[in-house]
Amino acid sequence: MSTRGTKLLVFLLVAGGLLVGADFAFAAVAEHQVSQQARKKFHLTSDPAVTFHGFPFTTQALSGKYQHISLSADGVTVKNLRNLRLSAEMRDVTAPMKDVINGNTAAIEIGKLKGAVEITQADVGRLIKLPNLAIEPASKGYVRSGDPKDKIPVSVLDRRRDAMDAFPSTAGVRLTATTSIAGTRTEIVTYAILRLTKTSVSINPQRLEIGHDNGLTVVPPQVRQALLPQFSATISPGSLPFNVRPSGVAVTSGAVIVQGKANNVTFAGNAG
Repeated sequence: MSTRGTKLLVFLLVAGGLLVGADFAFAAVAEHQVSQQARKKFHLTSDPAVTFHGFPFTTQALSGKYQHISLSADGVTVKNLRNLRLSAEMRDVTAPMKDVINGNTAAIEIGKLKGAVEITQADVGRLIKLPNLAIEPASKGYVRSGDPKDKIPVSVLDRRRDAMDAFPSTAGVRLTATTSIAGTRTEIVTYAILRLTKTSVSINPQRLEIGHDNGLTVVPPQVRQALLPQFSATISPGSLPFNVRPSGVAVTSGAVIVQGKANNVTFAGNAG
């Protein structure tokens, strides 16, 4: 390669690097402004994480149309729930560049919105007074029947959940409380159905197992009836981001997820 060609290549690489760097810097400014406004809107104690997807960002900003924006916030407190995680996936977003840069987000239009709240097992355990509670997904069939043929591995349930575009209004859950009885580590396991209502999630216990180092113990009916209500509760996680109405519930290891979807919503939370 000639000296002139080498210089041209170096120039193009440097110029390209500068343009990419400028694009990322421009996106960072926009993300910061939206984060600041989201913090105020959702009354958060710290700035949420905001990501503008797609490259280059500058092209999207100049057109005022954005492919995909993600927002998430951890450690949100609502009433007696102390560690909620809020998230929103916004697609087909329309916003003039000057409004985004100046932090004027009220009129930002969101074509498609998926919002979610994750309720941690620590919050659920605190609510039902079982601080060491562990949560895992369970198939609804196995929750109701206890028949091994209805049992589905957690890994399979996770893949099914992740492949869902929208969650159903009910979900199966395995609730485990660990304690020590006569010096033996004992697990009290309850299988329950989660049911979503307009503003809350109810935990409806169906079956009970007691496990220890030597296997499972058959629980007498009177003991079962005494213990099952301890796992019953109603959880009210508050509003989803942008006042989206909850439409589905699911379970992941360690948390309950409440999800909602909407079209044509503004950043102020109004339906178009």
